[in-house]
Amino acid sequence: MQSKLIGILAGMGPRSTAPFIDLVIGECQRQYGAVNDLDFPPMMIYSLPAPFYVDRPLDHAALAAAIAAGVQQLAETGVALIAMPCNTAHIYYAQLSGCIQIPLLNMIDLALQNIPPSTRRMTLMATRPTVEANLYQIAIQLRSIELVSQENWQQQVDKLIRAIKTNQDSHSIQALWRALIHAYEAAAIDTVLIACTDINAINTSNAGRMTILDATQCLAAALVAQWRTLA
Repeated sequence: MQSKLIGILAGMGPRSTAPFIDLVIGECQRQYGAVNDLDFPPMMIYSLPAPFYVDRPLDHAALAAAIAAGVQQLAETGVALIAMPCNTAHIYYAQLSGCIQIPLLNMIDLALQNIPPSTRRMTLMATRPTVEANLYQIAIQLRSIELVSQENWQQQVDKLIRAIKTNQDSHSIQALWRALIHAYEAAAIDTVLIACTDINAINTSNAGRMTILDATQCLAAALVAQWRTLA
């Protein structure tokens, strides 16, 4: 019997699509030892150009409509479930999940479920709209975790995301990443939650003693695990 088809609504932003697919492939190898081509799941990938701009406020009506149309178009291809590797898009999760008849994984909930029990002092690396939407903050604070944020940190994250989107040279991008890591270390942060899929386009392994929790990685792991229950 043919395996169930995975749906991935990506492209928000465009550079985040390939790293997410790579994470999914890695999870197949990790979770069940996939080796041969036929060991991996069939995937329908829709890279959706969305009306999102890093330098202006969200047009919620336009963005929600575009993403809803993308989710519906992907669902019509016959996929069994959908992953949407974009934190900001989850502002509209209730609306999006309600317009299709198949599961739409919630990467916000999945990331929150994977916060290490040892976490005491955390910061969030995300687009400004994701931060302002409070997608993560309330749930984190309910766990008695101190969530630390500074406007100058957010400005640097904005700059990092813009550099990735505009394909600035890798040395500049890594310098921005290292500067943020040093600032977090100086503030005694123990866990960094990466809640922006664009940041997956760079090497984030050099984070010193801090734990890096990547919402996109959590989504990839859950997608493969849930697909395995359907296949």
